[in-house]
Amino acid sequence: MNKQAFFFLGDNLLLPADFPDSQITTGLPLELAGDFKDTEVFEIPAIDDEPGTIHAVSVLPGTALPENWKNIPVRQVLAILSDAGAGNPGRILRACHIAQWRLDSRFCGTCGERNNDVPGEAQRLCPKCGRIEFPRICPAVITAITDDENRIILAHNKRFKNRVYSLISGFNEAGETLEETVTREIFEEIKIKVQDIIYISSQPWPFPNSLMIGFSARFLSGTIQPDGDEIEDAKWFTKDDLPQLPGQGSLSRYLIGRWLDGTLREDA
Repeated sequence: MNKQAFFFLGDNLLLPADFPDSQITTGLPLELAGDFKDTEVFEIPAIDDEPGTIHAVSVLPGTALPENWKNIPVRQVLAILSDAGAGNPGRILRACHIAQWRLDSRFCGTCGERNNDVPGEAQRLCPKCGRIEFPRICPAVITAITDDENRIILAHNKRFKNRVYSLISGFNEAGETLEETVTREIFEEIKIKVQDIIYISSQPWPFPNSLMIGFSARFLSGTIQPDGDEIEDAKWFTKDDLPQLPGQGSLSRYLIGRWLDGTLREDA
């Protein structure tokens, strides 16, 4: 039986130019790694009873792609899979996360010795000092803020490459609960206070190592004031007057979709 693998260059998925979108989640024959000069091939350890064994191929940064290959940002892959109804992207996200972690964990963070792999596990072990390293996962919250007029706050971040408006998000700090992170990030970025914070859903987000945790919250007080540092613009929107939204397949778009269809706070 041929071994299957996902091919990555950073957080881009590599595919033959004519590869059908509907088969992205199946991976490629591992033997195609021969199309590249400099690669690292490794197994992605399964979680629990996950069926089949999947491998990943990391193509080293700066490598030129062969003419018959294309690269697609994994963020875009999520939208492609959502549009095509082509299956769960979980294995691709896990493989992407581990592929990037392996590049960042080649050397021990304590003594600098080159790390060894732990067979069958997503672990690195330092042969000198014994330090064990696991893939880093950084929790980040993202929140759909609504009011009694059924409006939602959407914001444009300076880092966005286009005029997309999304939800307020930010990383959890040491010593914080997730609900405290929601409250702090919203006040820091747009100077309003919220109430009735409710967990909705979560999503692996390996760009490079996050876990996005989605909430809804209701407006309490204040006037929107973008911080000017991260948030360039933020305002209330109605369902009839929406800006360009995040791509399908992202947790932000899922939360906005729940608001649009009236189910965002159905369990509140």
